[in-house]
Amino acid sequence: MMFWKVTEAACIAILATLATATPTIDTHIHRAVLSRPDIKPFPRNSGRSKPYSPPRTKTCSVIALGGGGDDAPQILDAFQDCNNGGTIVLDGNYTIATALDLTFLDSVDIALSGSIVFKADIGYWLANAFRYDFQSSTAFWKIGGRDVNIYGGGVGVIDGQGQAWWDGFASNSSLLRPISLVLDGLHGGSVTGLRMVSPPNWFNLIANSSDILISDMVLTAKSSNSNPVKNSDGWDTYRSDHVVIQNSVIDNTDDCVSFKPNSTNIVVQGLRCNGSHGISVGSLGQYVDQYDIVENVYIYNNTMSNASDAARIKVWPGVHSDFEPILSGGGGSGYVKNITYERYENINNDWAIEVNQCYGQSNKTLCELYPSNMTISDIYFIDMWGTTSSKHDPKVGTLVCSSPEQCYNFHAKNISIASPKGKSQWICSNFDTSGLEGFDCVSG
Repeated sequence: MMFWKVTEAACIAILATLATATPTIDTHIHRAVLSRPDIKPFPRNSGRSKPYSPPRTKTCSVIALGGGGDDAPQILDAFQDCNNGGTIVLDGNYTIATALDLTFLDSVDIALSGSIVFKADIGYWLANAFRYDFQSSTAFWKIGGRDVNIYGGGVGVIDGQGQAWWDGFASNSSLLRPISLVLDGLHGGSVTGLRMVSPPNWFNLIANSSDILISDMVLTAKSSNSNPVKNSDGWDTYRSDHVVIQNSVIDNTDDCVSFKPNSTNIVVQGLRCNGSHGISVGSLGQYVDQYDIVENVYIYNNTMSNASDAARIKVWPGVHSDFEPILSGGGGSGYVKNITYERYENINNDWAIEVNQCYGQSNKTLCELYPSNMTISDIYFIDMWGTTSSKHDPKVGTLVCSSPEQCYNFHAKNISIASPKGKSQWICSNFDTSGLEGFDCVSG
């Protein structure tokens, strides 16, 4: 079997190739137009062929107003004019200062070789951003419909102006900060070759969508002062099916990728993640009246560095827990099933693997009295190597379940993880550990 190792240099080379690709010229508007790249899921796919996307037959170009003027109305006009088979060209520097609902699209390309900046008008966005019940999420804009491709050729930028929001959060921990890009109800589409910087909250949410390809992205969240970046998940999937996220570089402070409730048939491959909370299943079981599923997820050939975790599964306990001012819950039910982490390089992560059925609750007694209603089964860790940080030395991972009835069929093979002292102890409790090849299990 041949394995493909995607390095950071390779990712940058891919983006450079896209950036220097020869553009086509639309003679009607006399502007350079990025060509839609022919990127496919590789080496793995989600188990379903990429939907056919026909060529576009018309082009609408948007001239930026400049000076911080709100470009949202004319961007909306362009989408209405070029819906049903067109390409919207965004090759200037645009400011979006009002909420933009683009969930009506059908067979549309978005060629972004310029930049989109969301105006840091906190008062306006608090009153007008789109709201989602799940985890009090909000959004500047949302894109949905059928057959939508967004591509940036390695040069297109989406800037969330997160610093103003992180500064605001430092004095108001209940501040609802918008997500930089939400795909909501998109069936068949792609987002490729973009650079995303400074998200107020998560970079991306893929919600209520299917058959989505994400590729060749560079995501960066860095604070310019002592107020830390908050959240900054790279991608969260929610109620979505058949999604591939691949060949990208992420430098952030929270989950690199997180599979939220009802994420199925997902592939994550060829990512280089730094400073994150890992590639994570969950959190799940947050809402008592919800039944959460995450199933058939393949996480392949990735590198995680300087993170709290590399491979992570997190579910809430069976009792309500107040975790953070705008993040609380517990008591929900459902299952996690058929999750594979294969070929995973670890560099200075606190835990190589963390399985936690008591997420959001620090009182261990309550967790024992009210175990999680979520079951976790058919979990595979294959070919993982590298070193952990000194934080938990000599322990390198923690797998703690509510009970053997809630966790079963855990498997590990070819795991070569060492602490700085050269030891490899694992905290393992409340499940059958016989499938963990070579693990030195100790109590917590």
